[in-house]
Amino acid sequence: MPVVISVRETITIPLEVDTVRLETLREQSPDDIRRTLVQQGNRQVELGQYCDVSGSASDDNELIWQGDCSRIKLIGTHLAEGTIRVEGDAGMHLGAEMTGGEILVTGNTADWTGAEMHGGRIRVLGNAGHLVGSVYRGGLKGMTGGEILIHGNAGNELGHSMRRGLIAVAGRSGDAPGVAMLAGTILLFGEAGIRPGPGMKRGTIVFFQPEHVPDMLPTFRRATIYQPVFLRICLKHLQQQGFPVPEELFHADYLRYSGDLLESGKGEILIRQVESPAAV
Repeated sequence: MPVVISVRETITIPLEVDTVRLETLREQSPDDIRRTLVQQGNRQVELGQYCDVSGSASDDNELIWQGDCSRIKLIGTHLAEGTIRVEGDAGMHLGAEMTGGEILVTGNTADWTGAEMHGGRIRVLGNAGHLVGSVYRGGLKGMTGGEILIHGNAGNELGHSMRRGLIAVAGRSGDAPGVAMLAGTILLFGEAGIRPGPGMKRGTIVFFQPEHVPDMLPTFRRATIYQPVFLRICLKHLQQQGFPVPEELFHADYLRYSGDLLESGKGEILIRQVESPAAV
């Protein structure tokens, strides 16, 4: 059976649990895990002060967080392999800098989900906060690999400075998706905020709801209408992962904008077309 960490006490000052790592838990007993020191404000406390621990990850390499984890930060940070499941909400920095494995959140996540991640998969069945897959302030690159699948809504600056990887948002997304984007793919299936792709050098942002597409920045130039083959591959992959993808998206036409022309101009923003090419 997996290791189960259940939040027992109400947490007012957030806990930073980057010391609770799955690769370490595999070799520990529940008592050892309870004695793990975590940061709370300007002091360190034992995890067992707030949480109960049961089970073992030695066989199935799985960790489950239960209860109100909305004030627990850094769950799954630096995850390399295995599975982490959060049954409810999760705090800031979920899966930050992870390199492999999978994190599933059945509720919502706070800001910086998947910040500077390098591999693996994060799936959020609820909503996510701001700066999903983004670079930390003062850094150079956001996520450099892996994928983040948000079944609900997401906040501002999605994929800030992302270098590689895939981010998909089924619901509404905030302002400035793909800001300073270096490469990678962002797929937005719902209503979107303003100013997509400012300062992007390369990469792809796709809007699937043309009635909710914001105005393009003046540094983006209309290029062509076509049916990108790579997009069908991405959509098929999302379907295989259980992500909701309408069938009409596979063979739709997409209007392409090139930009940001203040940078290299090699980025692209694609907008699904509901009319035929001749009518656009």
